[in-house]
Amino acid sequence: MTSYAGRHAELYNLFYADKPYGQEAAFVHQCLQEYGLKPTSRVLELACGTGSHAFALEKFGYQLVSTDYSADMLGIGIAKAKQIGSAVEFRQQDMTTLDLPDQPFDAAVCLFDSIGYVVTNRRIKQILNGLHHHLKENAIFVFEFWHAAAMIPHYDPVRVRTWQTSDGQVVRVSETTLNVATQTCDVTYTVYELSNDGAHSSFKETQTNRYFLLQEMDHLLSSSGFELLKSFSGFQNDTTITTETWHVIAVARRLTDRETRI
Repeated sequence: MTSYAGRHAELYNLFYADKPYGQEAAFVHQCLQEYGLKPTSRVLELACGTGSHAFALEKFGYQLVSTDYSADMLGIGIAKAKQIGSAVEFRQQDMTTLDLPDQPFDAAVCLFDSIGYVVTNRRIKQILNGLHHHLKENAIFVFEFWHAAAMIPHYDPVRVRTWQTSDGQVVRVSETTLNVATQTCDVTYTVYELSNDGAHSSFKETQTNRYFLLQEMDHLLSSSGFELLKSFSGFQNDTTITTETWHVIAVARRLTDRETRI
């Protein structure tokens, strides 16, 4: 499983400072309220990163237990929680081997296409089976994934972004290659930090992410005790999925134990 580590984790909030976490959390809140059969209070988050979605969801009254594989990312999230007075609980967990004693939860979320860090069907099912165990019957699972129909024809082989900081400049070069057979993409990030005093440093990290077709995800869910209720084109009330839909927001229901046995 790929994770942000070291300096890459420290720069994560800079790289995604313009991401509309609040708007995305509001859409997730809408989904939890609309599709949940019972009141939702305790929410389990997978692959929480530095906690930005968790802090935004907390404002709607949810109690978050947020998990991530990366100790470096969790450390930043914990520090921010203390700074802003958040009650979000952070736990280090591999989402393929979930083991939380305070289950079951009322709902679960996994955002920012993070489910794609697990690239094989077997490991995706490990995640879903673990979630099934940790969720109450009829609990809602809201998650986001990369859409294969958009990724394959439209991906950018190279992207370059620059951020100005008080100390100088940060440049990130993202180089992407696709493996259509495995439905994965390798993204190599090369990050250059250029200080105002002339000093400079760099590092490189490669991440592998998977992209999915909608019916494929439906099958993975149904074979793991979940029912796909709705799919949206991004964080908006648009259920038309096209080749321009890069990010699918899926809403699934954890089947009852009786339904699972049937």
